[in-house]
Amino acid sequence: MSTRLPPLNALKSFEASARHLSFTKAANELFVTQAAVSHQIKALESFLGIKLFKRKNRALLLTEEGQSYFLDIKDIFIALQDATQKLLAQGEKGAITVSIQPSLAILWLVPKLSEFHKLYPDIDVRIKADDDEDDTLVDSVDIAFYYGRGPWPNVHAQKIFTEYLIPVCSPMLLTSEQPIINVDDLQHHTLLHDSSRKDWKRWYKSCGLSSKKVEQGPIFSHSALVLQAAIHGQGVALVNNTLAKPELDAGRLVMPFEQVLVNKDAYYVVCRDEHLDTPRIAQFIEWVIQAAEQEQFNPEAG
Repeated sequence: MSTRLPPLNALKSFEASARHLSFTKAANELFVTQAAVSHQIKALESFLGIKLFKRKNRALLLTEEGQSYFLDIKDIFIALQDATQKLLAQGEKGAITVSIQPSLAILWLVPKLSEFHKLYPDIDVRIKADDDEDDTLVDSVDIAFYYGRGPWPNVHAQKIFTEYLIPVCSPMLLTSEQPIINVDDLQHHTLLHDSSRKDWKRWYKSCGLSSKKVEQGPIFSHSALVLQAAIHGQGVALVNNTLAKPELDAGRLVMPFEQVLVNKDAYYVVCRDEHLDTPRIAQFIEWVIQAAEQEQFNPEAG
């Protein structure tokens, strides 16, 4: 006898027919014709070299070999159904791995995760803080946050934040020996730089001004660090409005000026095109978008 497995369609027809003891009922369940079921049974009997059914008084019965075969394979079909349901259920729950820039994770996403867990307690979120600027969605990551202008190939990307760069400082600098009242007062204070000096240069240019101060001051590799420096009164920082919002709301930081710089780069939440309809991924992305919409920055509000 061949060691090959019999055709799956033939096995499905046999299992359904044996369970119902009816080719007609099996055909209705499988959404095929009775003739198709009969053909599959004959093909299976030919493959096995064994008669599986017999008719007696117009009733369909299993042969002794057919009954034994049915008892052996019915549990296999039940196991297949259970495994399939388990796999489908993993689309609703399970774990997702999220790659995100450290500062965005610390200052924005992580403080909000409890809100997501209340809505979706069966989904475990695994946060991977990543400084990699390659914008490549590796196999181990389900969802990522990109910073840039897009588009990116082979991923679905949706903008969540337009980046507004705002000047912030500790309230103590407003009443220091050299109080900050207008832009000219910055010459008496340290400028704190986030990653590079280019943002302060652009901010001064947008104000129609220039200053040698932009060539001075410490540079921090993460926005979370430059914000901490500003909170401790070490100078004036130019930072992402979303990341600064909690500190502004708490009064640990203030905006000494209303001049806002709109950055062409923005934050996006992305996933692979083929995973967009996976429930747990779609639910997380939808939640991120809604959370971001609630915090949209209004430059005119200062």
